[in-house]
Amino acid sequence: MADWKNLDTLDSYKKLSSSDHRVDLKDVLAGEAGAERVRNYSVPMACGLTYNYAAKQVDGEVLEMLNDLAKDSDLAGKFEELYNGAMINTGEKRLVLHHLTRGQLGNDVVADGVDKRDFYKKEQAKISEFAAKIHSGEITNADGERFTTAVQIGIGGSDLGPRAMYIALENWARANGRMLMDAKFISNVDPDDALNVLASIDPAHTLFILVSKSGTTLETLTNEAFVKNALKDAGLDPSKHMVAVTSETSPLAKSSDYLAAFFMDDYIGGRYSSTSAVGGVVLSLAFGPEVFERFLNGAAEADKLAAHEAPLSNAAMLDALIGVYERNILGYETTAVLPYSQALSRFPAHLQQADMESNGKSVNRFGEPVDYKTGPVLFGEPGTNGQHSFYQLLHQGKDIVPLQFVGFRKNQSGVDMDIQGSTSQQKLGANVAAQIVAFACGKDDNDLNKQFDGGRPSSIIVGEELTPESLGALLAHFENKIMFQGFLWNLNSFDQEGVQLGKVLAKRVLSHETDGALSVYAELLDI
Repeated sequence: MADWKNLDTLDSYKKLSSSDHRVDLKDVLAGEAGAERVRNYSVPMACGLTYNYAAKQVDGEVLEMLNDLAKDSDLAGKFEELYNGAMINTGEKRLVLHHLTRGQLGNDVVADGVDKRDFYKKEQAKISEFAAKIHSGEITNADGERFTTAVQIGIGGSDLGPRAMYIALENWARANGRMLMDAKFISNVDPDDALNVLASIDPAHTLFILVSKSGTTLETLTNEAFVKNALKDAGLDPSKHMVAVTSETSPLAKSSDYLAAFFMDDYIGGRYSSTSAVGGVVLSLAFGPEVFERFLNGAAEADKLAAHEAPLSNAAMLDALIGVYERNILGYETTAVLPYSQALSRFPAHLQQADMESNGKSVNRFGEPVDYKTGPVLFGEPGTNGQHSFYQLLHQGKDIVPLQFVGFRKNQSGVDMDIQGSTSQQKLGANVAAQIVAFACGKDDNDLNKQFDGGRPSSIIVGEELTPESLGALLAHFENKIMFQGFLWNLNSFDQEGVQLGKVLAKRVLSHETDGALSVYAELLDI
C-alpha cells in the first residue's frame, strides 16, 4: 500500500527546498552546448510525440533531486493502486477509473458487482452500433430523413473536453473524408447560448445529446427545455431527436423522452470523461466510431508510458515533477498552455478545468490543511494569436510564467501557401521556435524599454501531425501529469467541492430565500 504523506514531510523535498542551486537558462542554452542540450533534454511520448524540456530550469543536479522526490513519494506505486481499483477519491469514497475507458493497465477492477472494463467496452459498443445506424439511415427523423447535425447539451466536463476534442479533429476529419456529421455545443445557462445554436441549425435534421451524470444538472436541464420547446415549435417530437448520456441510476436512464441512453458512472469524473460516453457519443457521430477508437488507442498508449517507474523517461511524471519544482521551489504561480495549432484552440480551456478543478485545493486527501502551494492558475490561447495579445506580459512583466508549448510539423489539411519564401506552416513553426529562445535567453539593450531579461522557462510537446491518436496521447499526458502533481501535493484530485457553494446559494436566490448582501445582489440582477 502506498504511503500518503504531505509534500513538505518528505526528506527528498526538504533537500530540494534547502538547495540554493539554480539553473541560468541564458547560460545553459548558449552556443553549441545549448544546441546539444536541446537535442538531449527530450523524452519520447506516445504516438510519435516528444516532450522537450531543454528550456526548463533544470539540469543533472535538479533532475537527480526530482528523481528522488518521485521515488520518495512513490508516484508509480500510487498510480498502480489507482488503475487497480483503489479508493483514490477519498472525498467521495470512490474509485478513479477513467483510464479503464481506453484500456486495461493492471488487474480486473470490479465495482458494484460489475467488471468495469467490460462495462465501459459494452457502452462503447452500444455507441458504435447506434452511430452506425444513424450514419446508414437506419435511424432517421419522423420523415425518414437522415440526421446531419449533432448538438451536445452539457456543462463543465460534459462540454469542455468533448468540445475541445471535436474542434481538434474537425479539420483532420474533413481532409480525410471522415466528417460524417457537424457538431455543435450548448453549455451556458445564458439563453443566448442555446438560442444562438438553435438559430444555426435545422432542428428537423438534428440529434441532441443531453449529458448529465445525475440527471439533475440545473443548467443542462434548463437548456434541454429550450431545445424541447424549439422542437415542439417546429412541429417535431423531442423524444425522436434526443439521446441521453447519464448514469444508470439517474431519472434520464429509462425515460421515454430519449431515443437511447448511454451510461457512465460515478468512477469517471466530469473533467476526465472525454474518453467515456460523454465524448464518445458526439465524437462517434461526428467522425465515426473508428476514429473515436483511434483516439482511445492514443490515450491508452500514453497511459502505458505513464505507468513506467523511471521518472526521467516518463514524460507525464517528469512534466509533473518540473511543474511542482516551479510552483513550490521557484515560486511561480501561473502556467500558460500555448498550442501552436488552431485545432487546439479550446484545449487550454479544457485544461483549465482539468487542472484547476483537480488541484485547486488547500487541504490534503485526509481533509487536513497543507502549508504549501498547490495547483497553479492556468490559462492559454493558440499561437500566433497569443503573441499579439498577452505575450507582452510574459516577456517583460514582473512575474515569471512557465510556458507549455505544443507544436506540429504538419498541419491537418495538407494545404499550405508559400508566401515570401516560406510556407504558412513554416512561419508557424518559426514563431514557436523563436518564442522559446526569446523567453529563455532574452536580449540586452541600453534602452530598458527594449530590455528582455530572459530566464522565462518553457517546455514543448512536438509531433508530426495532430491525428486522433496523437490527440488521445496529448489528452492523456495532461490528465496523468495532473494526477501525478496531485499525488505529490497529497491532494484528492478527483472531487470538486469548490464548485458546490455557488450552486447552493444560487438555489437560495431562485427560491427567494435570501438576506443581507445576497438579497441586494439578487435585486441588482432583477431576480
